[in-house]
Amino acid sequence: MAIEYAELLKKAKEKLPSLSKEGGSRFEIPKVIGHVQGNKTVVSNFNQIVDAFNRPAEHFLKFLLKELATPGDLRKGLLIFGTKVHSSTINEKIKKYAEEYVLCKTCGKPDTKLVEESGFLFLRCQACGAKRAVRSKI
Repeated sequence: MAIEYAELLKKAKEKLPSLSKEGGSRFEIPKVIGHVQGNKTVVSNFNQIVDAFNRPAEHFLKFLLKELATPGDLRKGLLIFGTKVHSSTINEKIKKYAEEYVLCKTCGKPDTKLVEESGFLFLRCQACGAKRAVRSKI
C-alpha cells in the first residue's frame, strides 16, 4: 500500500504545472518605456503602469510630478514631462510609489485598495486584512 501511495504521489507531482519564474511573484513593478523629445521626456506606457498598480491615473501622475519636481501632462495616453528626466530616475519613483501606495507592508502582496476614512487615507490589504495610514496629501 505504501508503494502505491508513493507512485501515485510521484505521478501527481509530474502533472503539476511548473512555475514560470523561479521563486517569482505574480506582481512586477513595471519599467518605464519612453524617449526624450527635445527638452521633454515622453513616457509611452503610463497607462500600462497605472493598470498594473490598479490606482487612479490622477493620483499616480500627481505623485510622479511632485517627486520629480517637474511639470507634466497627459496627452492621448502619453505622459509628457516638461524637462529631460532619466528613465532610471522615473523607475526609482515608480518603485517608491509601489512601496508606499500599492504593496502591503505586512504580506507584501499588491492586493490593496486606497480607502479614505474620516479624512485620512489608508491602504487596506485584501489578502491579509492589514490596514495602514498613507500620505493623503501628495
